[in-house]
Amino acid sequence: MEKVLSVPGMSCDHCKMSVTDALRKLPGVSRVEVNLETKRVTVEFDEQRVKESALGEAIEDVGFEVAG
Repeated sequence: MEKVLSVPGMSCDHCKMSVTDALRKLPGVSRVEVNLETKRVTVEFDEQRVKESALGEAIEDVGFEVAG
């Protein structure tokens, strides 16, 4: 499954790395793509191994708010 999340607080490569690392640690996440221009994160994951809500929680745990 693919999910696009809006993370308006991201502004630099450090932000990108923090969010990417947090999501890749989750079981079942196979791809993470962060676009700093659009402030969006695209995550491809196995919904049987990780709940969609865990994606937002992982981002929030590293200090960013997920919009919407």
